[in-house]
Amino acid sequence: MKRFFAVSILFFTTALYAQPKFSAISSMPGAFSRMGFGARGMGMGNAMSAVTEGNLVSYYNPALSAFQQDNSFQTSYSFLSLDRSLNFLSFTRRFDFFSKDSPSDEPRTSAGLSIGIINSGVSKIDGRDNDGNKTGDLSTSENQFFVGLANRFSKKFAIGLSVKFYYYRLYDQINTTGVGLDLGALYRINNIWNVSFMISDLNSKYKWDTTPIYQEQGSTSIDNFPVLKKVGVSYYNKEYKIIASAEFENSNAGTNILRAGVEYNIYDSFFLRGGIDQFNLSNADYSPNPSLGFSYSKKFGEWNIGVDYAFVVEQNSPQDRHIVGLSVNFK
Repeated sequence: MKRFFAVSILFFTTALYAQPKFSAISSMPGAFSRMGFGARGMGMGNAMSAVTEGNLVSYYNPALSAFQQDNSFQTSYSFLSLDRSLNFLSFTRRFDFFSKDSPSDEPRTSAGLSIGIINSGVSKIDGRDNDGNKTGDLSTSENQFFVGLANRFSKKFAIGLSVKFYYYRLYDQINTTGVGLDLGALYRINNIWNVSFMISDLNSKYKWDTTPIYQEQGSTSIDNFPVLKKVGVSYYNKEYKIIASAEFENSNAGTNILRAGVEYNIYDSFFLRGGIDQFNLSNADYSPNPSLGFSYSKKFGEWNIGVDYAFVVEQNSPQDRHIVGLSVNFK
């Protein structure tokens, strides 16, 4: 009997410990907006908040647009499982301001503008009535529109602000909107090292009202987005044409995420990338997402047109993510 009791206690404690830990952030709104932006960022594990080389977007840090070299247009389409969609579109431009006593090729200060859209949704949802009869296919649409402004106070330091507008069409007359803010800063220690700091989704929330469908039985509720605080660092070796970056993210949902990425300009305009995202220090059961990617671009006069691709392992999904993108740079 004692042996049976001891074995029972051992089995119970082992089973209890083996249960996956719950992560509150998994049930919070805006999950689509935390998956990353475009093939380049996802290919580097989304560790982009301190990277100032290449095509930039304020999604990763509002301060980045002040470091954009040329006008940059980016768009990406994602191949996802379970009838999901995820698409990206952005434009980033830097503005230089000169003073009379400064050299003609050295701006006194710079500003940046970055605008973009993230569109996501789920289609082919089986709709049925109370008797179980099929009524048709349903779909959802969730979107983020953002405008980011940055000011580069010196060669080394920039601060940026992004305003984000959310629109979610869930079902029939049930939809909601929300407005949030991102704040970011970046400091260039030298031509090799950058450090960054960012706070994301301040005041972002959805307010739901189900009275259009349920009338007297309807209700209102508010879902707050998790507030994310990020610290990043990047390393750029111009001689070996390599960029390495890392980022730590803390949220008010109890997550502590590490992500890292590397980009290697292996030949001319051909780049290879690799990274890892969602390495949760607070939850060993939270599976990380490794990624790989590449880019190739070619000049046509003053236009530089490139193709981007990223492969991201998506845990607990029947298929992994494939992101295909197009970038256009021009003066």
